[in-house]
Amino acid sequence: MRLPVSSLLAAALAAILPVAAAGQEAAPPMPEDPRAPRYREVERGFHAGFEVGYLTLNKTPTADRNANPSAGDGGGRSNGIVVGTTVGYDVTDWLALSVYGLGSVSSASRSYGAFSLFSVGPDLRASFVAWRDAYGTDRLRVYLHARGGPLWTRPSGLLGNSDFYLAGGPGLEYFTHLRHFSIGLAADVGYLLDVKSVGIAVVPAVRYTF
Repeated sequence: MRLPVSSLLAAALAAILPVAAAGQEAAPPMPEDPRAPRYREVERGFHAGFEVGYLTLNKTPTADRNANPSAGDGGGRSNGIVVGTTVGYDVTDWLALSVYGLGSVSSASRSYGAFSLFSVGPDLRASFVAWRDAYGTDRLRVYLHARGGPLWTRPSGLLGNSDFYLAGGPGLEYFTHLRHFSIGLAADVGYLLDVKSVGIAVVPAVRYTF
């Protein structure tokens, strides 16, 4: 009895396919190339940042009324823009040391006018809460930071000539999928020691880690 060709093909495939499948399962996995580059999802190390935001001082006394007679006793609350930069190093995944520099242009009452602030000094930041993404990488962190350093004001004799600036507060930092970049937002409470003026700064920031 002669079997049809289709039956012969079906029988041949039924015999070959299990053998081929077994051969595929038994094949060892390809070894990883040790020369292939491996990247961290989030870079740590030397970094530079840029920040720009809003700064207000609760009072602006007049340091030298003889030099600034139109300013009177003071200008009251001031409002202005603050721009800053940081350069530092991640000591650990949770602790960073930086040097900051900032400048601000603010204005108070019409009679008091506008003035500028400049300050430089160290900045210490510690992260303490983190949220991970679906791949187990810390993407969003809450941190606290503190900074302080000498401060200079212009024009001379309005708010003063020099002072000392202290500031600190909480912030959020999000590490983007561009592994060198992070973006953040900080809300600082500042204090000018000689002027005895309290300030509040709300500052978005971007950071690049090398």
